[in-house]
Amino acid sequence: MSHFTKQAKAYSQYRPTYPEALFAFLAQQVPGHDMVWDCATGNGQAAVALANYFDRVVATDVSAQQIEHAKAHPKVDYQVAPAEKIDLPNASVDMVTVAQALHWFDFDAFYAEVKRVLKPNGVIAAWTYALLAVQDKAVQQVIEDFHSNRMWAGQYWPPERAWVDKRYEGIPFDFTRIPVDNFTIERQWDRDTVLKYIGTWSSVKCYKERHDNEDPVETLLAPALTAVWPNATTTKTVLFDVPVLLGKGES
Repeated sequence: MSHFTKQAKAYSQYRPTYPEALFAFLAQQVPGHDMVWDCATGNGQAAVALANYFDRVVATDVSAQQIEHAKAHPKVDYQVAPAEKIDLPNASVDMVTVAQALHWFDFDAFYAEVKRVLKPNGVIAAWTYALLAVQDKAVQQVIEDFHSNRMWAGQYWPPERAWVDKRYEGIPFDFTRIPVDNFTIERQWDRDTVLKYIGTWSSVKCYKERHDNEDPVETLLAPALTAVWPNATTTKTVLFDVPVLLGKGES
């Protein structure tokens, strides 16, 4: 099941892109660059970036709508498929990547599939990004209130989302860990972009389903945010912490 099928178009427009330094770093972690499997590719932003470093990218997602809105690239082969079953030969990929999706998976089944398809000395990399941090205390307080006191307190977040708030600390990861520093996404966003990004949250989708399609971003968040951010065109620095899990397959 995908929590992002209905907002696939918005997801492709308003989710932040990952820093190029992350992909350059990942490419340095494997001896070969023939093929990478980007699992739960979503709109394909990681897949397209990986195409700069690998000869072929197999990018899968369980949502056909996400694949429909993915970015085309001659080196990226998009497929609709669940994380736990991929049509690839044994020991065929140099790296497996998972961007902002590991927490949704059946860990045991997915890790078994990763171990099956990874080449000797292959690597798995999974990363997430934490709650956006707007460099304005009043704005940040409004966003955190919506995130925790509205979405979490109302039980609109799926329970798996807790792993993101924990920055993947303690999440099952059945591989030999490779230490790695966190990366950071930094953007200059106006108020509307922040609201549209928050509108892609799975909790917002859940809220709409329970409240006759009422949009909590419009009715709950936007008025409070406008009060502390009255000039809609003024941009503010927005940071996302990007923790990365890196692990070795069998040597």
